[in-house]
Amino acid sequence: MTDNKHHIEKGKGDPIILLHGLFGALSNWKTVINEFSKTHRVIIPKIPLTEVDVKEANLESLTKYVEKFINKMKLNNFILIGNSLGGHIGLIYTILNPKKVSKLILTGSSGLYENSFGGTFPKRGDYNYINDRVNHTFYNPNILSKKYIDDVFDTLNDNNKCLNIITIARSAQRNNLAKKLYKINCPTLLVWGLNDTITPPAVAHQFNKLIPKSKLEFIDKCCHAPMMESPKKFNELIKPFIKNS
Repeated sequence: MTDNKHHIEKGKGDPIILLHGLFGALSNWKTVINEFSKTHRVIIPKIPLTEVDVKEANLESLTKYVEKFINKMKLNNFILIGNSLGGHIGLIYTILNPKKVSKLILTGSSGLYENSFGGTFPKRGDYNYINDRVNHTFYNPNILSKKYIDDVFDTLNDNNKCLNIITIARSAQRNNLAKKLYKINCPTLLVWGLNDTITPPAVAHQFNKLIPKSKLEFIDKCCHAPMMESPKKFNELIKPFIKNS
C-alpha cells in the first residue's frame, strides 16, 4: 500500500476514489479499502481541510484541489465515493467533469442540507461538549476510539484549524446544489443511515428525486458514516453497483 502526505493507494485495476468528510480520517474507509482493493485500485486523496490558508477554505478551492490531484494521477473513468463533505466535493467535481466519473456513490452527503458545526464556534475547550457532539454523529458511539474524539478536540482547539473547519462548513451550507443535480448523468447510488442526524433521510430522498439515474438504499440503526458504523452492510450494498460496470 502506498501512503504519503498526499494520498493512500492500494490494489490494482479500475480506479475507485474515496473522498472523506470534514472530520473524516482516512481510516474511516478501512473496510472499503480492504474489500475493494482486491479487485480495484483504491485511492484516497488527503484533502487539506485544516492546512490550507483560510482564504482557500471553501468548496470551490477544495474541489479544485481534488481536480488537480486527479489530473496529476492521470485518472479517468473512475468510480467516485464520497461521505459527508466528501460527497459534496464529489458532486461538484462530477458536474464539472462528467466524462471522468463512471459511477458515483454518496453516503451522508452534504449539498442540499446539513446540520453541522457551521452555525457558530463550538465550545472548543469543553471536552464533554465535543464528545457529545461527535457522538451525535453516530448511532452507536461505542464504535469510536478515544483517539478519534481526541483528534477532533485537538483540531477544534487549534485557532487556525478551527477557523478553517467553520469556514468550510459555512461554505458547504451556502453551496446548495439543488438546481444543478440534474446535470449528474452517471449511475448514482445513495447509501444513507436511516438515523442520520446531520443529513437526515429526507435529504436522501431529495437527492434521489433530483439526481436522474440514482438509486437509494437505507441502513437501519446507522447514522452519518455508514462505512464506519455498518461496514459489512455498506460493502454489501455497494459491491453489486461497483461490479456491474
